[in-house]
Amino acid sequence: MPTEPATHPQVAPATLAQWRELSSVLASAFYEDPVFGWLLPDDSTRAVALQRFFAIETRRIVLRHGRSVAIARGPETVGTALVLPPGSWRTPISVQAICGPRYMQIFGRRLPHALGVLTHMERRHARHPHIYFAYIGVAAATQSQGLGTALLAPVLERCDREGVPAYLEASNARCARLYERLGFETVETIRPFGSPPIQLMSRRPG
Repeated sequence: MPTEPATHPQVAPATLAQWRELSSVLASAFYEDPVFGWLLPDDSTRAVALQRFFAIETRRIVLRHGRSVAIARGPETVGTALVLPPGSWRTPISVQAICGPRYMQIFGRRLPHALGVLTHMERRHARHPHIYFAYIGVAAATQSQGLGTALLAPVLERCDREGVPAYLEASNARCARLYERLGFETVETIRPFGSPPIQLMSRRPG
């Protein structure tokens, strides 16, 4: 009997209409993340909290800029990179104001820690013009299959064409090793409020 052809992953621009599915993908990708595990220590509520958090990031902040990408296998979206253009990396004050009660629902008593981590990362954030990878994630069931590399490739190729550096924060050592293979270098490692280590990483255009 003939076998069905393998479904090759396809990378395409992410749209605002995809915010729900991308939030789900990122919630899955970051469920075991050391920093989010530290901020959201209750295993029974972390998945829902992450879904709500990434709904804000995707719908309210990042996807509106039109630089993000998603990767799919067949009809299923399995990963995304939330990307911000130069000069757009700060969380808008309007979002902080509007979504303040939602952040309280998400982080509860850990909200001061979450805000402290965000504030410290913004203080240490690169000031030169760059493309910012706010979040990169592949659903847990499809990790370690090369999808992260495929997901980042077109964005990094654009960075190289335009001569623009890239910047990200890696809160997972395994992911940091992938980023190193793609040309990122660790600028600094921070542990705000005693959090697990976060590597601030930058990549020069090739």
